[in-house]
Amino acid sequence: MRKFANRKTAAVVAGLAATTLVAAGCSDSEDEPAATNSVVASATESGAADGADHDHAHDVELKTADGQTVTLTGPIAAKYSAATEDQKEDLGAPLSGADASGTSDSGVVFQQFAGGVITAKNGDDGTPAYITWGKIRDAWNVKRNAEGEPDPAGKGGSDGPLGAATSDETETGDVMKSTFDNGEITYDEDSDKVVVTVKGKVVATE
Repeated sequence: MRKFANRKTAAVVAGLAATTLVAAGCSDSEDEPAATNSVVASATESGAADGADHDHAHDVELKTADGQTVTLTGPIAAKYSAATEDQKEDLGAPLSGADASGTSDSGVVFQQFAGGVITAKNGDDGTPAYITWGKIRDAWNVKRNAEGEPDPAGKGGSDGPLGAATSDETETGDVMKSTFDNGEITYDEDSDKVVVTVKGKVVATE
């Protein structure tokens, strides 16, 4: 059984550092607001239109911590709707502003929350979406070079060497694991240790 109490603690900590997390997250563009390409940002913020074939009946409207409205669409909305109440509580409030949601250079769509991020390889209805949590999300967001080592000049999130998420988090004992196109990240709750593996090689966490 998932230890949701630990997730709640992580969500509080992540929420306090939300600004720095999303700045290093799924989109590496520093001069292009996420709303420019966003398929999940608040319509009131971006005014962005979805494709003509998008089914708005399944959109989900949420409130940020400061009361702004964020509208989830497509696979992001579907994943959030399918989450349990405990998972939604652990995700916490959605984040807003530059880099909190949108489309990365690799085409991955994302929405950051206080306690994690929901991503999908594209914004098409029916595309699988995954939740990446807490410290695993933090390690995935770290900017890395092509070999996976931390590098301020590199890229993080789905544009980094790990690539896009390919699974929800799995749990074996105290060890949580999320997989990505080119590797995996594990988090041991007992030792509080994060291990990042890129293309079969263990690399520095940060």
